[in-house]
Amino acid sequence: MNLTPELNPLKTSHSFALRNLLLLTLSATVLASATGCKKKPKDIPDASAMAPTSQSTVTPPTATLAADPLAIELGQSVVLNWRTTNATSVSIDGLGTVPLNGTQTVSPSNSTNFHLVAKGEGGTTEANVRVTVRPAKDPLAGGTTLVGVGPADTSSSKVTDAQFAAAVQDMFFDYDSFELRPDAQNIAAQSAAFLVQHPDLRVLIGGYADERGSAEYNLALGENRANAAKTGLVNAGVAPARIRVISYGKEKQFCTEANETCWQENRRAQFTIDR
Repeated sequence: MNLTPELNPLKTSHSFALRNLLLLTLSATVLASATGCKKKPKDIPDASAMAPTSQSTVTPPTATLAADPLAIELGQSVVLNWRTTNATSVSIDGLGTVPLNGTQTVSPSNSTNFHLVAKGEGGTTEANVRVTVRPAKDPLAGGTTLVGVGPADTSSSKVTDAQFAAAVQDMFFDYDSFELRPDAQNIAAQSAAFLVQHPDLRVLIGGYADERGSAEYNLALGENRANAAKTGLVNAGVAPARIRVISYGKEKQFCTEANETCWQENRRAQFTIDR
C-alpha cells in the first residue's frame, strides 16, 4: 500500500505562482524603501556665483618735478615746474599746498632739495629735484672794465619800447593751458638772441588769461604762463636773474568781445622792459 500522498498538479502550480508573486512584491517594496531613503543631493551653485567679485582698480598718482635752471648764484631765481596725474592734493616742502599742475618762481638762499608729495585715491607718490645755489661772484673779480670799450648801443637806455616790442614779441597760449606752443618756442629763441645782445636789459613778463573762469583760477593760470615764457627764455640762454614775472589773470583784457578770436588775444605772456 502506497502511503505517500499523491500531489495534485493544479495545487502545485498555484503555490509556485503565489510564491513568485510574494517575492516580486517584497523586492519592489525593498527597492522603493531603499530609493526613498537616499539623500537628496545638494544643489550645486552656479559657477558664476562662486567666482570672486571683481574689484575696481584705482590708478595710483604719478608726479614729476623739475627746476630750471638746476644751478644758480645766490640772489637769482629758479622756476619749479610740476605735473601730476590721478592726484587729489599736491604739496611741496617749503611751499605748502600747490595746484595739481603748475609752476612757481623761487629764490632759495642755499642749495635745496625740493620735495613734492602727490596724494590720490590710488595712494601716494613723491618727486624730488635739487637746486644748487652758488655764492655770488665778485663783480670786480674779472678785472676792470675800461671806459669806452665794448659796444656802445647795448645799454637799455639805447633801446626804445618800440624796438623792444618788435624784437621780443608776445607769446600766445591755448585755452586752459600754459604749455609753450611751437610758435611760442620760436619766439623764445628769437627774443633770447636779442636779449643776449643787450645783457643789461631786464625783462618783465606779464601773464594774462581770457575772461572765462574765476579770478583766482585765472590769476594762477596767468602766473603759470608767465613762468613758462620765462623758462623758454632761460632755456635759450637768458640769465634767470634778468627776468621778473607778474600775473594779471583776467583783470586786464586786450579784447572784450566774447568770441574765440578775442579770447586768444587775451591768452598771452607779454614782454616789457623792466625799468
